[in-house]
Amino acid sequence: MNPLFFEQSSASWEQVEPKIKRQIVSYDNHLMMVHVLFEKGGVGALHHHPHSQVTHIASGKFEVTIGDETKELSKGDCFFIPSNTIHGVSCLESGLLVDVFSPMREDFITKE
Repeated sequence: MNPLFFEQSSASWEQVEPKIKRQIVSYDNHLMMVHVLFEKGGVGALHHHPHSQVTHIASGKFEVTIGDETKELSKGDCFFIPSNTIHGVSCLESGLLVDVFSPMREDFITKE
């Protein structure tokens, strides 16, 4: 992976759930960007992690839960998740999320 440039056509996708694929865009120790492709009905189950996260909805429609609040968001919208806050999404219309994490998600990197 070239950390300075990302070319969609040469990057691989990882199947993380039956209706969810993930593509690592770029990262260093402090920051990571990830594409997450959802089919309608895909669910990013409620979870939490120590990373701060901001997500841009590039396409589709999602029901987003952060803490005790749930909101329907669509293309062009964005949401922020503070560190260690319970959150999850349900895909209402197939789409793409662009996740940015700080620091990077070591658990997303496959060790060979």
